[in-house]
Amino acid sequence: MAHPLAAQFDTPLAHLGQEDVFARRHIGPDAAEIARMCAELGVADLDELIAQTVPADIRLQAPLDLPAALTEHQALERLREIASRNRPKKPLIGLGYYGTLTPPVIQRNVFENPGWYTAYTPYQAEIAQGRLEALLNFQQMVSDLTGLDLANASLLDEATAAAEAMAMARRLSKADSCAFFVDENCFPQTVDVLRTRAQGFGFELIVGPASEAARHAVFGALFQYPGVDGGIPELSPSLSALKANGAITAVASDLMALVLLQPPGALGADIALGSAQRFGVPMGYGGPHAAFFATRQAYVRAMPGRIIGVSRDSRGKQALRMTLQTREQHIRREKANSNICTSQVLLANMAAFYAIYHGPAGLQAIAGRIHRLAGILALGLQQAGFELGSTHFFDTLVIRSGTRSNALLTACEQAGYTLRRVSDEALAIAVDETVTLADVAALLKVFGATADVATLDAQRNEDRFLPAALLRTDAPLSHPVFNSHHAEHQMLRYLKRLQNRDLALDHSMIPLGSCTMKLNAASEMMPVSWPAFAALHPFAPAEQAAGYRDLIASLSAALRAITGFDAISMQPNSGAQGEYAGLVAIRRYQASRGETRRDVCLIPRSAHGTNPATAQMCGMQVVVVDCDPQGNVDLADLRAKLAQHAERLSALMITYPSTHGVFEESIREICELVHAHGGQVYMDGANLNAQVGLSAPAAIGADVSHMNLHKTFCIPHGGGGPGMGPIGVKAHLAPFLPDHVLAATGDAARANRGQGAVSAAPFGSASILPISWMYIAMMGADGLRQASAVAILNANYIAHRLAPHYPVLYTGSQGRVAHECILDIRPLKAASGISEVDIAKRLMDYGFHAPTMSFPVPGTIMVEPTESESLGELERFIEAMISIRHEIREIESGAWPADDNPLRNAPHTQADLADDSWAHPYSRRVAAFPLPWIADNKFWPTVNRIDDVYGDRNLQCSCPSPSAYGG
Repeated sequence: MAHPLAAQFDTPLAHLGQEDVFARRHIGPDAAEIARMCAELGVADLDELIAQTVPADIRLQAPLDLPAALTEHQALERLREIASRNRPKKPLIGLGYYGTLTPPVIQRNVFENPGWYTAYTPYQAEIAQGRLEALLNFQQMVSDLTGLDLANASLLDEATAAAEAMAMARRLSKADSCAFFVDENCFPQTVDVLRTRAQGFGFELIVGPASEAARHAVFGALFQYPGVDGGIPELSPSLSALKANGAITAVASDLMALVLLQPPGALGADIALGSAQRFGVPMGYGGPHAAFFATRQAYVRAMPGRIIGVSRDSRGKQALRMTLQTREQHIRREKANSNICTSQVLLANMAAFYAIYHGPAGLQAIAGRIHRLAGILALGLQQAGFELGSTHFFDTLVIRSGTRSNALLTACEQAGYTLRRVSDEALAIAVDETVTLADVAALLKVFGATADVATLDAQRNEDRFLPAALLRTDAPLSHPVFNSHHAEHQMLRYLKRLQNRDLALDHSMIPLGSCTMKLNAASEMMPVSWPAFAALHPFAPAEQAAGYRDLIASLSAALRAITGFDAISMQPNSGAQGEYAGLVAIRRYQASRGETRRDVCLIPRSAHGTNPATAQMCGMQVVVVDCDPQGNVDLADLRAKLAQHAERLSALMITYPSTHGVFEESIREICELVHAHGGQVYMDGANLNAQVGLSAPAAIGADVSHMNLHKTFCIPHGGGGPGMGPIGVKAHLAPFLPDHVLAATGDAARANRGQGAVSAAPFGSASILPISWMYIAMMGADGLRQASAVAILNANYIAHRLAPHYPVLYTGSQGRVAHECILDIRPLKAASGISEVDIAKRLMDYGFHAPTMSFPVPGTIMVEPTESESLGELERFIEAMISIRHEIREIESGAWPADDNPLRNAPHTQADLADDSWAHPYSRRVAAFPLPWIADNKFWPTVNRIDDVYGDRNLQCSCPSPSAYGG
């Protein structure tokens, strides 16, 4: 008898080690499982399934032109070599980006922890209480430090937060004006983004000295405090005068400075905004970072973004949830406050945890040390004969360096420091948390100062550089949460306690339609923490960021090959920002041709809710196109509306595969019809995961599309952010992609140089691009095509297995769905009273996150399993859904009352099972362990079903007392 290992000795060398092929790690079903699933579906193999699913006229005829796939270790080594080309000096540039020290307990247990970064947006609040508490802490922190009544759960970056403030001001102001004032001391990138956004809204932007703001008839104004020159202005008179004229006022500020300075709310501002980056979040060449946004209670319903609020569950226990703005884009569409339906949750959590870990005393020490070092530097420079640009400052000095500017800048670079060039005769130095006394001494030496730093510190007058009238007099961050977790063991346990309240991908499948919750591989995530990527300032000289530039160029080339487009912009830092950038490019292109009259955007009724919201932000009129009974675009209605609006047609926004979960067979004809009427085709990339390697947006006929890197290309959702939404465009739109006022996004010969930005950093949230680079490099062309095919296989398998129990609402002409399927719950509700919400809550008892509810069709649930889920996990989900259907039959038969059954009472908590009495007509076992395997890995919701109506009627968006969490 042959030895069991004998076959290994005869195996060709080329076949050994094939388990290192990454696609086998990423794709859940193995070859045998794929064969079983295909047999269940009645097809010979994946190719036959794809032939039945993807229209022949849009299928690619050749493999993607990508390099051969690398193993995980090869890809990491290749990326290390790229990262080594980044040669950052210590950045003292400022402009809203600062060196910071991420506490290791936060880096390891949050930033690098899949329990935090693989979670989804907390729409299912009962299984997201940990994240929600962390975000409520963030809101409390921001509210305290800004001196305003309430804050949201973060926005994308400081510049776009300023643009949201401008739009909010127009909604609120009663002033009869279309002009918005911008303090000339605002950051240049903020002004750049404001100019872009103002053009779409038809606003006039007036930029000038803060002291002159009230002289203008404006609906709103934005100021910077401290300013780009480092100065700390007295803003109260201007704010008061503007408000007297009916204007809404906003102040962009710095949370670290606000630890010491009077908050914007106390100065009279209606809105405060800025970046929370320096609270422990690496610069990362521009992001991702959480912007903060706070306002007064009276304006809460006009505030953009998500807000976390306090409510109660069915047992009366305090519980948290998203409030007011939850998915408002999908409800209000073009009337939404904003198209931004995401935030920077992971980074907001990190910033809040930074404040919790350090506490108010720790933050005062950090802020005090930053200012003290800046003061020592200022004294030394003054004694060396240099004049400073501002009498008062927090951390930033503008130095009038005259004709010595170039030489000093070069000398500082040689000494290891990057300063900001303000002009030919002035330089700026921004001191941050990482700066040491030795750094100050080294800088003074470069500037020719001879004074000893210890002597300078002894000479320093405490009140000299901070205006006494603007020093903070209250005690922010007094809530116990900011005063209880300063030892690492305390912090570690607090983080773990919150993590245990959240269901993430490290526990089970999250089958959300159009959200693509797939594997975020550890090898993809590791490079994000590398200092070579994490520690770079977005406005560092290009030669210091050669590695990033190579990475971006390489990733752009891969995305061009995948999508068929001619050019890529990496600037948009969310899918909604990608939509916006795409429509801006279309409008700029049409304006260049004298077609400014083209302002009608056709959008199918099934479209993502962000689409119409984005169109209105670009000054477009939204015209809805109907769908036929099969869920496809109604071609007759499309033709009629194209003819009706031919002279004014700008674009059609369409999602492909459709939001209804099928590959529309008329997609080429749709694109041709739009082009024939002079319009452009914007393809929403939300469902690109079903296209990669099988088809391509440009080949189908799209002119522009965004790519959700946080969906198709494996950047994790982070509990509701970060994301990236780069856009691809055809050649005629390439000259109209966003540029950046401070850092070019293309070569020197690029067309329309200086064209306005859409995000604060030139390459968006650049530090998470290595994730997508790693994914594509390790998958290769064959792996990417296989991933798309298996995503389609998994969705069809679920649809096929569940069809006898739940009607599948839409299929293609051959009975197939794309990568997601819509289950129609409406007939079940009519028969039993059980809704899609009840099914969603009951799934928590089975250990699953709910699919997408009531979108795009009310009364349905949309399931997307992705390619990363194994057959075993699919079967567990299917078994759970079938078990729930049996439970619904018990209600239909009358065995269980309509108002007292496991679905209506779901989710069930440990407190339910611990009750002394149990009066329900079903057992405790049925409540908590309805299937045998659940007990092996039970996830316990920490609260029962949350009362949404109570939360909206009793709005509380700040931290309650700790005693309120009892029970």
